[in-house]
Amino acid sequence: MANDPYQELGVARGANQDEIRKAFRKLAKEFHPDKNPGDAKAEERFKRVTAAFDILGDADKRKKFDRGEIDADGRETFRGFGGGGRQGGSPFGAGGPGGYRGNFEGVDLDEIFSMFGGGAGGRGGPRGGFTPPPKGVDVRARLEIDLEDAILGATKRIAFNDGRTLDVTIPKGAAEGQVLRLKGQGQAGRGGAVGDALIELRLRPHPVFRLEGADLHMALPVSVPDAVLGGKVQAPTPEGAVSLSIPPSSNTGKVLRLKGRGAVDPKTGRRGDLHARIEVVLPDEPDAELQAFAEAWRRDRPYTPRRR
Repeated sequence: MANDPYQELGVARGANQDEIRKAFRKLAKEFHPDKNPGDAKAEERFKRVTAAFDILGDADKRKKFDRGEIDADGRETFRGFGGGGRQGGSPFGAGGPGGYRGNFEGVDLDEIFSMFGGGAGGRGGPRGGFTPPPKGVDVRARLEIDLEDAILGATKRIAFNDGRTLDVTIPKGAAEGQVLRLKGQGQAGRGGAVGDALIELRLRPHPVFRLEGADLHMALPVSVPDAVLGGKVQAPTPEGAVSLSIPPSSNTGKVLRLKGRGAVDPKTGRRGDLHARIEVVLPDEPDAELQAFAEAWRRDRPYTPRRR
């Protein structure tokens, strides 16, 4: 027969429910089997403490015990006819002594059991630990980012369907389709851990750069004088514009390489290159001097590029 539940928890009979709950938390943490592996006495004491709280932590059961209607094991007591038939079953509930179940009103058993890698769902698992309560649902979302954000890193804000907003840190070298896991930002479980938020990254089409592997490709417009004589032009890169030297006699299609100015290779973490393809561009408006020059050139020094 179990000891007096008041004695098991070390509280006075006039103790209020808060005092009873505090006493149970303290003893449950002290004698938890996962904190005392292999200690049969500690496990037995944990069972008695849990059974005691099953009585005193429930207002109705406590009243019945104080009136003598149930004993310390939670069994109904009968006077006369010699005796006490067993009614009501184990104080540990349907799970048996190993389950440590009960109506623990006002106490978050997961707070106690989670300290030892388990939950209040009872024993289970290959190592005999406590089965954790179900985890909350993971939420999924897509976040569109610019190519520069993926290469250099950034912080972006995302809005969820439930009205929450969250700042997401985009790591340097992020890739198309990469999924960022944000711990504890999902939905809450029933007495268990909160799920995660899984953010899938999508790259917006870029108006200038085209991504191939870790390399970037772009068209670089060049004027006729710079193409013929050579010169310096401003070329865009993910970090900003840089000055680029155009060699003399540069035709459309000539490719200039800017080493290390591309995207990040997800396998090696190294930057690719930026390939700038020269495109010789005529003025938007007709130019009389240029037309006269072209007419003289065609007359005096004809050539046909297609034959080359």
